[in-house]
Amino acid sequence: MIMVPWLRKLTLTTHITSTVGWLGAVIGYLALVIAALTKQDAQMGQVAWSAMEIIGWYVIVPLALVSLLTGLVMSLGTPWGVIRHYWVLFKLLLTVVATVVLLMNMPTVSYLTNVTHQTGNPNVDGLWGQLFHAGGGLVVLLLTTILSVYKPRGMTRYGIKKQEQLRKLSQQ
Repeated sequence: MIMVPWLRKLTLTTHITSTVGWLGAVIGYLALVIAALTKQDAQMGQVAWSAMEIIGWYVIVPLALVSLLTGLVMSLGTPWGVIRHYWVLFKLLLTVVATVVLLMNMPTVSYLTNVTHQTGNPNVDGLWGQLFHAGGGLVVLLLTTILSVYKPRGMTRYGIKKQEQLRKLSQQ
């Protein structure tokens, strides 16, 4: 089913906005991690962990879910399809993996935030883990952006079959 133009534009705008917001929030999250790692004092650790928890749960998670949902709607409602083109399929898989890893990591962030506040220890080991998670997330988001902009050629077998079916129908 192809979306009507106004709905496609609304969904595309929401998708781009949420994805760019997700990317920006991850950069802000990384800045907090780096600040806490370089400062390494108890007060900075508590502030950074609290801010990371808030940004994670109230900004990054919702934006990731909106980005995933609107990307799926866009692929289902446009000629690109979900499994017709490799770039769409890879982008979807990267987004799903990034969202799942994010959702699995956030309880750890909440736990380490509580530990930091209870002990006064900035929990440097946990910060290194967050540097890895946020850095990996940033790389994945940049890869999905590159795929969206460049749209590398290459159709899946399903996409080729669908294209041939449409070509046959148009020739009748």
